[in-house]
Amino acid sequence: MIKHKILMIFGSLLLLLLFIFPLWNITLEAPQYPTPLGMDIYIGKFADMHPHDIKNINLMNHYVGMKYIPETIPEFKIFPPVIIVMVILGVLIGLKANYKWYLRWLVLMTLLGIAGMYDFYLWEHNYGHNLDPKAIMKFTNPDGSVMGFQPPLFGSKDILNFRAHSYPRFGAYAMFIGMFLTFIAYLVGKKNQKVNYK
Repeated sequence: MIKHKILMIFGSLLLLLLFIFPLWNITLEAPQYPTPLGMDIYIGKFADMHPHDIKNINLMNHYVGMKYIPETIPEFKIFPPVIIVMVILGVLIGLKANYKWYLRWLVLMTLLGIAGMYDFYLWEHNYGHNLDPKAIMKFTNPDGSVMGFQPPLFGSKDILNFRAHSYPRFGAYAMFIGMFLTFIAYLVGKKNQKVNYK
């Protein structure tokens, strides 16, 4: 099989690792918690980083009026089939299509990834700012506005006495590597065509 086809197929298949490994992680560090609290985010579920972490985060958040982290969200029903479709599409393109389709697949996958990150940001914003006005504890910013507790989309951020960290995990790295390989496949396919025309 031609090298660029193998790269396209292998790059597409790497997306299947999203069903095994977490896509993202949010960790909360604070002096009162010797072991940081955290949750791993998969394409189909939230999971404790350590036993009972999500339960403990929910208990803390209750005092400032934040909603509980749900067991599931609508996106968890959408993301898995989308990934399956993209894997199947990528493999079929690798087997049957012209190398130009590799780039089209990559552009579509990139747009889906951006949409997913934007959706994640909106969820975080709602989670951190849509607070219960009857909450036991209320905090305000220096300007008098209600303080939000949104964790960062990427990076680290201080929230009261907590240090929140938000970073990709192995599933995201596997996806990025897979997408990069499809771009390499496109370049190799393009180079092969130029050589064949000479």
